[in-house]
Amino acid sequence: MSSLRQQTGLLVVISSPSGAGKTTLCQRLLKDEPQLVFSVSYTTRTMRSGERDGADYHFVDDASFQKMVERDEFAEWAEVHGKRYGTSVRFVDEALSGGKDVLFDIDYQGGRQLRAKFEADALLVFILPPSLAELERRLRQRATDDEEVISKRLHKAHEEIEHYALYDFLIINDDLERAYAELRSIYRAAHLRRSRMADHAEALVRAAQTKHTK
Repeated sequence: MSSLRQQTGLLVVISSPSGAGKTTLCQRLLKDEPQLVFSVSYTTRTMRSGERDGADYHFVDDASFQKMVERDEFAEWAEVHGKRYGTSVRFVDEALSGGKDVLFDIDYQGGRQLRAKFEADALLVFILPPSLAELERRLRQRATDDEEVISKRLHKAHEEIEHYALYDFLIINDDLERAYAELRSIYRAAHLRRSRMADHAEALVRAAQTKHTK
């Protein structure tokens, strides 16, 4: 690759209400785009069956998380359903400087913080359900949550959707294949933003000017 095309990494934030299909879309994008790495968040919630510390999350207690907050070690952090989640600022800085793209599975609170700190390198995508009725159907179809948990997830979904204007792109997941094609197209196009390609264009302008002045 030409040095003119080398760029800092891209921070890809994908958010959605629970049940909108975000996890499936993220997993496919990670599989198909090898330069994209997943951001492993720190969390104070307990480890679930099948999860691995350091792979799914970095599991820490409340006191350890609070110390990290006080030391300003998070690029973003938020409280969701009574538990805290955060992204290491060191990890983000190393990924960006190394030209790696990072995928974040976080909500609008974390997305807003990343946009504020890394505006030029952040891409925010929100996955919408076709309807609230369909979202509820999907949550009930899982058969993993009781009625109280489903009710809380639906209430949280209403709150999350209200913040859609924070995002650069909105995808309606009414057809998984189409939604994935749209997501992958958005991800690839984001690398070609004028702001990210301007250095290359300016280098060509300077080269042309130098040639004409000889």
